[in-house]
Amino acid sequence: MRTIPIVEAKSHFSALLSEVEAGAEIAITKHGRVVARIVPDTPRMAADVFRPFWHESDIDLEAPADSLPEPVAPLE
Repeated sequence: MRTIPIVEAKSHFSALLSEVEAGAEIAITKHGRVVARIVPDTPRMAADVFRPFWHESDIDLEAPADSLPEPVAPLE
């Protein structure tokens, strides 16, 4: 991961975005401390985000059984 000071990032922002678009990750620093990261946008599905929780034994992610619809009173 490339690290760049905020002053330099401001003056080369378009070039940095081109690098990120090509797959690079860039850390932006202020006074030597990382304050932000620019990373490529990768679409993720909800299933990918929650997959680690599925392997936990104490979490129940089973869908409840379908129930019949309740009758609705007719409108007058």
